[in-house]
Amino acid sequence: MALTRTPEDQAAYLNEFFASRVPGRLGVVFERCSTEEVVGRMDVTAMLIAGTGFLFAPAVIALADTLAAGGTGANVAEDESFTTIELKANFLGSAREGETIRGRAVPMHRGRTTQVWDVTVTNETTGRTIALFRNTQMVLARRE
Repeated sequence: MALTRTPEDQAAYLNEFFASRVPGRLGVVFERCSTEEVVGRMDVTAMLIAGTGFLFAPAVIALADTLAAGGTGANVAEDESFTTIELKANFLGSAREGETIRGRAVPMHRGRTTQVWDVTVTNETTGRTIALFRNTQMVLARRE
C-alpha cells in the first residue's frame, strides 16, 4: 500500500493519534514513517526509570513495538487491521534520566498475512545500541 502522506506528515498523524494513548503518555514521538522505514524517539524521564536507576525495559519495548506498528499500518490496506503476535528484545545497554533513545524500524517481511519488523534502539547520548527488537504482526481483515 502506498501512503499518500509524506513520511513526516504520516509521523505527525501518528503522533496525534497516539497522544492520549499509552505510547503518547510514555513520550513516544514519531519522526518519520514510510512503508520502508519508521524512526522515532523517547526522552528518558523520571517516570521511565526503574529501581536500578536505569531505563525501565518495558519502555524500550513500548517504543520499538509502537514504531513497528506504525510501519505495519503503513503497509496494510485501508480495510485491514493488524495485531502483534510475537515480539523479542535483546538488551545490550540502557539509558538514564535526561537521555534520549531513538528507534529505527525496517521491514524484514511484508507478506499477505504477516509482517516482520526489526527495530534497533540506540542511546543518543552514548551512541550505543541498547536493544535489538523483532516484531511479528498478523494482518487481519476488518470486522464490521
